[in-house]
Amino acid sequence: METISTINFIGTALFAIAILHTFSTKYFEHLAHTHKKFSGILHLLGEVEIVFGFWAMVLVVFMFILEGSSSAVGYVDSRNFTEPMFVFVIMVIAATKPILEFSEKIVILISKFIPIKTEVGMFFLLLSFVPLLGSFITEPAAMTLAALLLGRLYYKSNLSNTLKYLTLGVLFVNISIGGTLTPYAAPPVLMVAATWNWDIVFMLENFGWRSAIAVLINAGLLTFLFRNEIKKINFNPQVKSVVPSVLTLIHLLFLLGVVVFAHHPAVFMSLF
Repeated sequence: METISTINFIGTALFAIAILHTFSTKYFEHLAHTHKKFSGILHLLGEVEIVFGFWAMVLVVFMFILEGSSSAVGYVDSRNFTEPMFVFVIMVIAATKPILEFSEKIVILISKFIPIKTEVGMFFLLLSFVPLLGSFITEPAAMTLAALLLGRLYYKSNLSNTLKYLTLGVLFVNISIGGTLTPYAAPPVLMVAATWNWDIVFMLENFGWRSAIAVLINAGLLTFLFRNEIKKINFNPQVKSVVPSVLTLIHLLFLLGVVVFAHHPAVFMSLF
């Protein structure tokens, strides 16, 4: 039977602390405003994005103390940071103003073909079309686009908390299943697609169309149930872009390049 080392217990404890810390970031933000002397470190600990990175650093420090520098450095070198780096880069690009404005224009254009009020149609599209788009631009990018556009167009309005929470729930579910139209967007599919030779045709025939139906039902049902509340929202759907078209094109090429390079590096390198 394998002996559980001290560092395993410490790692488990730090993981539990990191989870608790994730739900306590608001408390750290409050402390940062009441304890000016330590406001810098408290503000840092109040950022949810750094929680697991911070406690991972603490784990490495414990490894350095208990097992020596070679063990700590070897552990860090043995980790594969490709996926988290990809998620970080793709979300940063998707959150840029040119990409957001371009995506909003596309949603507005499609909503004009739906014979309902623009605000209702765009709400449905942000919960259906954008998650399905995640099969091509990846799920992190789709989540970033949908969340930022929903926040800017709808969450700033006087929506009920019930609708806000249900919208988040439907968005999370639809993003998760909306990435199964292709073999490279959803992480669970990505882990087995190459091993089992799942190509895009196989995904569409066996999973994609079912996922698409589920996404449309989820988004449609929520939109229908809260249609009266959504109809009360009024915003000007005409986006007056101040971003040059050339800059938007460059951002789109970067987005495409990251997706292709991350999942099909041979195709990307063949272009040069």
